[in-house]
Amino acid sequence: MKFVTPSFYKDFKCIAGECPDSCCQGWEVDADESSLEYYKTLSGSLRKRIDSVLDKDEFGNTVFRLADQKRCPFLNKENLCDMHIAIGGEHTPYTCRTFPRFINDFGGTREMGISFSCPVASDIMWNLIDPFDFVSDLNDLPPSLNEIDAELYFKLLRARSKAYDIVQNKEMPVSQRLLALLHFAAALQQEINPYDEGFGQTPFFDVFLNPEVINHEWVEKVKNHRAKPLFPNDKVCENTAMYFLFRYFLTAVEDRDVLSKVKMAVIGVLIPAYFGNDSWTVHLWSKETEHSDINMNRYKKELRCNANLSVKALAEHLF
Repeated sequence: MKFVTPSFYKDFKCIAGECPDSCCQGWEVDADESSLEYYKTLSGSLRKRIDSVLDKDEFGNTVFRLADQKRCPFLNKENLCDMHIAIGGEHTPYTCRTFPRFINDFGGTREMGISFSCPVASDIMWNLIDPFDFVSDLNDLPPSLNEIDAELYFKLLRARSKAYDIVQNKEMPVSQRLLALLHFAAALQQEINPYDEGFGQTPFFDVFLNPEVINHEWVEKVKNHRAKPLFPNDKVCENTAMYFLFRYFLTAVEDRDVLSKVKMAVIGVLIPAYFGNDSWTVHLWSKETEHSDINMNRYKKELRCNANLSVKALAEHLF
């Protein structure tokens, strides 16, 4: 299998108990099947402790019931994981083992990156001076089973390379790059699966008031948004857009909606411009939105159906 990661991927290191916004606080963690099977082999106080906090969410998934202040029941006073300490990180739930990494499999290619939802990862990408580029390696893993439309996949792969070029074209100001990116995606969408952009009327800033609140600091940032955008420097804007293109663009092979993926990249740049010009702001948005099924499903619907997130409407926020 071909393995693709950003060139800075290897630089990420979890700071554990020193983290200013622990990933073990604020959201429920799924207990995946393989982990549950392992826990059945345990005995003693740890087994009893695990069994005592297992629960079902509204979707029927097995989760660890949160303690006070939405803390994981295994997060101790030093902000370290008691389960990790007791049985090793390799036996913690899949989400815990992989976070803040995201994985996209496309048959013979696996793409893996780090998410803005982690403050450390957010700082890395926000402060990246080198080009946001990628490295490829080969490993012995077999291709993943899939039903990918190969023709569409390779069309999107070529198109994403073009999108990268647009975003990283330093001969143009960022606002012009993002506008060109939107028009490129709109034309590509017409080739792949034409559709009307939307008819919903959720006001632009209300899009960011998610139904599931993870951190009230984000709610306050939305309420206190700037009247006009103040964009970070060009390199930060470039890095932010590249993150979203890398993470989401090729997933259009599943729903044939590439325009929404590109809108996400443009809005990603608008988030610090309106809500706070620092990596912490993007981190808060990411943790609030990208890691909540409820919030993310709503956001995807807004991207496609909300007239206030149309190409024309977003273009007005860039100038």
